Amino acid sequence: MFNFMTVDGFFEGKNKELNWFNLSEEFHQFANEQLAAAGTLLFGRITYQMMESHWTTATSEVNNLTTISLMNSISKIVFSKTMDKANWNNTKLINKDIEQEITKLKQQAGNDLMILGSANLTSTLRKMNLIDEYRIMVAPVILGKGSPLFKPEVGQLNLNLLKSRTFQSGNVLLYYGVKN
Repeated sequence: MFNFMTVDGFFEGKNKELNWFNLSEEFHQFANEQLAAAGTLLFGRITYQMMESHWTTATSEVNNLTTISLMNSISKIVFSKTMDKANWNNTKLINKDIEQEITKLKQQAGNDLMILGSANLTSTLRKMNLIDEYRIMVAPVILGKGSPLFKPEVGQLNLNLLKSRTFQSGNVLLYYGVKN
């Protein structure tokens, strides 16, 4: 799982704004390395539709060409009970038996599965104990209000800090493994 979060625990502002992300050239290089190492990206419907809309029309004037290429070519799975089909290149739609599907995917050889954003999907998979590692990019921002990255109804989960990385922008990337 990879997601941005503010110091006060939000992944989006109170009006769903994401303009507080602290993006830099250093972050883009990291993101490209992370995407290149991922085998399959996992999305919930909302994040999938936002990403599809952006990356299928992205231009090099606004985005890094490597990121555009990776986002459009990498294998993707969207989990949705309301979508009929997924149109984005290399995307599979799964609308039932999420736990069974993820368990099968985790048993296959290959690169890692990575959830990008998708806080609702993260909560669902967290409840099922299907997330092995949490990568949280903490931005040096306090919003005061917004949508929390982790839903309190899911309950406590104890983690081990595996490593961390500080970016020149002030972002701090935390890698956590699940304590057994």
